[in-house]
Amino acid sequence: MFLKKIDGPRAVTLPDGSVISRADLPPAGTCRWVASRKAIVVKAVLHGLISREDALDRYGLSDEEFDAWTSAVSQHGVDALKVTALQKYRQI
Repeated sequence: MFLKKIDGPRAVTLPDGSVISRADLPPAGTCRWVASRKAIVVKAVLHGLISREDALDRYGLSDEEFDAWTSAVSQHGVDALKVTALQKYRQI
């Protein structure tokens, strides 16, 4: 079996004991973002699976968009990433 050479780890263990790997990430160029996909990308960046720059390039995200996802997860949890919950968690 041949493994493609990559920069960084192939998988990381999260504080809750679950393991996230590169195979769990959404495909590059994803256009339809649901809360679970956003959460996986944020967790992957925060725990060092992929770099922030790699995530922004791979998924075509802006700095502001990714920062909004990160702050929503840190302040309110994964439920704040749902589009239907934007008004509930919006900052005034």
